[in-house]
Amino acid sequence: MSTLALELAGGRLDRHTKVIAGGRLDRHTKVTLSSAAPAASSAPSSASARGLDWFTFFLADIQTGFGPFVAIYLTAHAWPQFDIGLVLTAGGLVALACQMPGGALVDAVRSARLVAALAVGAICVSALALAIWPTFPVVMATRVLHAGASCVLGPVIAAISLGLVGHAALGGRLGRNARFASIGNGVAAAAMGACGYLVSNQAVFFLTAILAVPAVLALMRIRMGEVGQTKELEVGTAVTSIRSVVTDRRLLAFAGCILLFQLANAAMLPLMGGILTMRSSEWASTLIGACIVVPQLVVALFAPWVGRVADSWGRRPLLVVCFGALALRGILFAVVTDPYLIVAIQALDGVSAAVLGVVLPLVVADITRGTGRFNLGLGIVGSAVGIGAAFSTTLGGYAMDHFGRTLAFSSLATIAACGLALLWLLPETRRVVGALASAAQTAPSLKSERKRSRLSANWDARADSARSISNPTIATTQLLISSDRSSPELTAGADHLPWLPLSKAARNDSLSSVRAAIRSIVREN
Repeated sequence: MSTLALELAGGRLDRHTKVIAGGRLDRHTKVTLSSAAPAASSAPSSASARGLDWFTFFLADIQTGFGPFVAIYLTAHAWPQFDIGLVLTAGGLVALACQMPGGALVDAVRSARLVAALAVGAICVSALALAIWPTFPVVMATRVLHAGASCVLGPVIAAISLGLVGHAALGGRLGRNARFASIGNGVAAAAMGACGYLVSNQAVFFLTAILAVPAVLALMRIRMGEVGQTKELEVGTAVTSIRSVVTDRRLLAFAGCILLFQLANAAMLPLMGGILTMRSSEWASTLIGACIVVPQLVVALFAPWVGRVADSWGRRPLLVVCFGALALRGILFAVVTDPYLIVAIQALDGVSAAVLGVVLPLVVADITRGTGRFNLGLGIVGSAVGIGAAFSTTLGGYAMDHFGRTLAFSSLATIAACGLALLWLLPETRRVVGALASAAQTAPSLKSERKRSRLSANWDARADSARSISNPTIATTQLLISSDRSSPELTAGADHLPWLPLSKAARNDSLSSVRAAIRSIVREN
């Protein structure tokens, strides 16, 4: 008889099991797990969750101010188009070069909130300098400063999200981030457009600087004690070498997929914007605005749902939907000429953006889990995003000038199909424990968001505790037994677990197969 005494956070749990090893009963074994952190069993406070929501919202507002409004502002000051293109290109190159160093910096620092506050402050200074001194040296410096600060803000938000809710609930958290960022982009675009029309183009950048204040206030509401305690469980204390992360085949395959995605995606809307301007010059601005707003609405509506199903479906099926939507959008752009249908087709861009905004950090978190290099992984994939976007507009413009609309968009759709083909080289990165936690989150009986977050944290605490045991047989058996109806909340939602087969008999057969596999491992040991 083997007795596994499991001491989990919040109390002692004794479970008895018989392990048959070669037809005989194994000796008594007692395993005590006391390393599960108490923080893992509690959900993040509503103040921290709301603080991250509003920080994401206001950060999207701030970044919108440095979008197309820069070119409009400099054109109003009689800047040559060559100089405008030069400063914009310089900012893009700095952003590309700082992706990996920015991610490594966030991994190395102790306080991600401090880094975020400094980055927001740097963007605020950039906006004020751009508004007051629109000279070439100052504008070039502001673009470089803004690009460098932006490179750490993405990894900071991802790191805080992972630290607050844990790996198992990360999908839902990323979905909320995408929703608030999308709403922030839409609100800021409307407010800044009205500000530029009613006041002046210069006022847009003063408004951008003012928005840094509520962003920092929202950041201060995030309790970093909660982030730090969960981060130890989720990210891991052991740090893997940078070389091991950079040479990880799964990460490189995923970065290649994202590069092809951006290579196909970044040029589509600019090319279509040029076509709409030539055919409907009076309504071109309105149509382009609608083409921007429609995807944002789709992201705001569907990103939380994508986050919830990312564990139950897996990462790869959602990525297939993402690349498929992009390829279909390219094909439709090649043949559709009606402006209103083009606006409707842009909803496919929202589908791709909703999936990629949630799944990209999730896949990187899966691959780098326990290495301490999560943000470095984000920097590597971010570099692929920058490279793909930089070459996309050049490639698309050349194809449009020399071969026409149909072949240009068909070529971009073909590139998206190549990314879809490369996706098959990427194995599924979802972990079973994460799927269990996601299933618990989506069970109808779990109405409270705090209960769902607490239950997800319990799953990963058990998984991390099991991995800390040196004997792999006991670790595997402990994880299975600790997950076997140890929570009445899980028992209540057991029939609704989406990761399991729909048939109850098939589900029981699957669990029996898992137990049989564990018994075979026991015999071998």
